[in-house]
Amino acid sequence: MRRRLILGIVMTALAMPGWHALLHTQPTPEPVRKLYIINTAGNDVTIADVATNKVLGRIEVGPRPHGIAASAAGDLLLVTVEGGKGELVWINPATDKVVRRLPTGSAPNQLAVTPDGKFAYVPVSGGNYQVVDVKEAKIIDKIFTGGQPHNTVCSADGQRMYLAPLGAPKKVTIVEVASRKVIGAIPFSSSVRPVAITKDEKNFFAQVDGLVGIEMADVAARKMIHRVPADVPPELAKITSRSHGLGIRPGDKEVWDCDVERKVVHVYDITGAKPKQIATIPIGGTVYWLTFGPDGKYCYVSVRSRNEVAVVDTTTRQVVARIPAGKEPKRLLVVDVPHVK
Repeated sequence: MRRRLILGIVMTALAMPGWHALLHTQPTPEPVRKLYIINTAGNDVTIADVATNKVLGRIEVGPRPHGIAASAAGDLLLVTVEGGKGELVWINPATDKVVRRLPTGSAPNQLAVTPDGKFAYVPVSGGNYQVVDVKEAKIIDKIFTGGQPHNTVCSADGQRMYLAPLGAPKKVTIVEVASRKVIGAIPFSSSVRPVAITKDEKNFFAQVDGLVGIEMADVAARKMIHRVPADVPPELAKITSRSHGLGIRPGDKEVWDCDVERKVVHVYDITGAKPKQIATIPIGGTVYWLTFGPDGKYCYVSVRSRNEVAVVDTTTRQVVARIPAGKEPKRLLVVDVPHVK
């Protein structure tokens, strides 16, 4: 009798609307976090698993790859290839396969893509940035800045692009994405190298020729407000070097700066009125670029002289792992890749 009663209750429950949907509901899998490393003296991109710091494989993209950018959703990865006549390459991060190519102007460098993945700005030779409709794989406009277009960064809301050419301009050009019109510029003391912008778009940071350290600008005022030379340990001061590789740790409290030939990374606190250097981290080889994971727990520093990437714990300021890469790794990016259903 009791067994019949229990069976009846179970059968009644299973017949209730929505029960089967509830029974089969499963939590959404966490995205896979990968590190993509551009090997600039080779023809490929190294892929590493951030959870284990182990290499997963490589993607052949073409000779002398240079820049890398991804959509906020992690479903799109774009790489520029300098070799040949210049190309923009689409990679599907879920499969790590090249899915599309677009000829660009020669020597495409560090591009940026809007967070929604709709538009990419690609710096090329001839003083222009190509504006690419990503879905259509079509160049829809070009913006002249002069100099040698080299680095690019997009505002967090995707509404503005900041274009940083090398050479005579000595400024960063600001473009409204919707209209593709120039709406301003930020002058710096010398030719601009790598750049970064805070999430709130209030402060802009640049490395420039002739300075080991950083310059800081007030975006709204369109003005450089601080020049901050790195405080270099005496034993390294005799080594001639330059800055190349710049990043803002998630949370907008620190800027990290690669001191190339001295083989160190300088860390600056940016919570006060003026950036203040708070650490210098030995990396063990010639450094050239860096990036952070989305949570800011680790910084990934390309060590081109050792064909590897150093993984730095951002709390202890210690190198905790080293990831082998290809020939002369430089630019690199952490991407949270969504699971494919």
